[in-house]
Amino acid sequence: MNKAPNKFSRPRAEKVSEEMKAWAAALSSELATWPQVAPRVFFGFTALYRKDNIFALLPRTRVLDPPNAVAFKLRSAGPRVLAQARRDSRIGFTEMQKTCWFTFALTAQADLRDVLDWLQRAYEASK
Repeated sequence: MNKAPNKFSRPRAEKVSEEMKAWAAALSSELATWPQVAPRVFFGFTALYRKDNIFALLPRTRVLDPPNAVAFKLRSAGPRVLAQARRDSRIGFTEMQKTCWFTFALTAQADLRDVLDWLQRAYEASK
């Protein structure tokens, strides 16, 4: 018996690739060593907090857009930081009030070094 689709049902979520799971686990392990960082499970993601301030999301069972991305938040990102982010084709962003959420699309293990730099900026901005 086939059910009629429910117009209120959520679209089927894309699964996290094994490669992305490994990258996210490596990032989470590294960031958990930073002072005052606490990882928390958050709707299929690992949310990283500094004290009570969220500064990053890593895929756990759900993907971001693009599917191989991590997200990080920069409060009051200045024009220089925004210009630098716009020049990097791996970075996408959404501005909400004075907070910018960025996504960083990983395509190779070498991208981990660059995304760590951005995650450190987000960590420092979350004071």
